[in-house]
Amino acid sequence: MTGNVFTVAIVTADGNWMWCRPLLLMAVVMSGSVAIVTAHAETLAVGASQRYKMPSEAAAVAMDGDTIAIDSGEYVDCAVWKADRLTITGIGPKVVIRNKSCNGKGLFIVDGNDITIRNLTLLEARGPNLNGAGIRAEGFNLKIDNVRILDSQNGILAAGVPGSAIEINNSAFTDDGNCKNPSGCGHGIYIGHIKMVRITNSRFFETKEGHHIKSRALRTEVIGNRIRDGSAGTASYSIDVPNGGSLIVANNTIEKGPNSTNKGAVIVIGAEGVTQPTVDLIIRANKFTNDNEAETVFVRNMTASPATLTGNTFKGKVEALTGEGQVQ
Repeated sequence: MTGNVFTVAIVTADGNWMWCRPLLLMAVVMSGSVAIVTAHAETLAVGASQRYKMPSEAAAVAMDGDTIAIDSGEYVDCAVWKADRLTITGIGPKVVIRNKSCNGKGLFIVDGNDITIRNLTLLEARGPNLNGAGIRAEGFNLKIDNVRILDSQNGILAAGVPGSAIEINNSAFTDDGNCKNPSGCGHGIYIGHIKMVRITNSRFFETKEGHHIKSRALRTEVIGNRIRDGSAGTASYSIDVPNGGSLIVANNTIEKGPNSTNKGAVIVIGAEGVTQPTVDLIIRANKFTNDNEAETVFVRNMTASPATLTGNTFKGKVEALTGEGQVQ
């Protein structure tokens, strides 16, 4: 046994012993000999004084269930995470991954399932197609906690994976987004067709041109966040749910700044055609400020399902709702 990983002794054809790390519980039969092994997850340490100097080195050897612990420091690197059930975590106050692109997609490409990423800063994600992301989510289920994504063409860009859920908590997205990509805009967060996305206790600030949050999920929950353009932000909508689907927006502080590229609306539902069931549209206890002289619509509901607005407060020129629904 090496570290906290069980290895296995296998009898080879010539009668010698060979030690290896197993992928799974398995039986190896060689020359009539059988070795039964149990796989245990390993912690892969990354840092200047560690075995793995860069996150990409750990990603290349990581196996299902491993923890990747990244020491404080700045890494000009990107990584493709292929194993399942990984925990990728920063150790210490400042772990920064920046300014490199894997497969033209961004800093972290998450192909594995049931991944957790926490305590990291991802900076300057760029791609040759102008669509680079801090995190490119392509696997099934992803949890993000205490992650900062700054100055990137997309903060998080998530592919459509039916049945998948993404949870984002206690994270920050600053100065992300752009609309220079010929095929479409980048955003603070852009979620494809998945089962659910839940965004809690997070901050969106000074998004550029695209939306702070764009989601095509069957259910989108945005709870307890701060979503602000500020004086330099040029975001379009604060929340865009273009194909319908259930939407819960509660207890957020939202501000539309003077340089927004779309001053007409804040939360928009169904702008690109309603293609999925829209059961719940609940907008409650949010505080919204419009810093423009022109009036803006807080919720533009373009679906046939009624939206329910309760306990929201407004500052500036605001029309609470257009489309189906009621304001209480």
